[in-house]
Amino acid sequence: MEIRNINPWKWQDARSYSQAVEVKHVEGTLYCSGQAAIDADGTSSNADMESQLMQAIQNLEQLIGEAGYECKNIVRLNIYTTSTAELWPNFPILQDWIAKHGVKQAVTLLEVKSLFETLKIELEATVVK
Repeated sequence: MEIRNINPWKWQDARSYSQAVEVKHVEGTLYCSGQAAIDADGTSSNADMESQLMQAIQNLEQLIGEAGYECKNIVRLNIYTTSTAELWPNFPILQDWIAKHGVKQAVTLLEVKSLFETLKIELEATVVK
């Protein structure tokens, strides 16, 4: 597999993403549903944004690993949140996780009116191998 990041500018580097990602010679592609702060028994979290973000990251990481893929090969990450104002102070948590895995993904961040039940953040990923 070959991954090429396309960045005509430098400013996105500080924001932990790439403008575009090209992937060639893929063995498989994993399309992950949005992962949120939902416990193994299906209970949605009513915790604060920081706690929900950390649990959503853990759930995404677990899903990717159990599917036989690696987080470093995330090529697309969509972030849905009910409040960008609540997310921004906690965004370094996500940036640190991205750096830890060496991810260079294309990303879209959307503020939405609501998510399922009491959820504040949802992470949707595309992973290749």
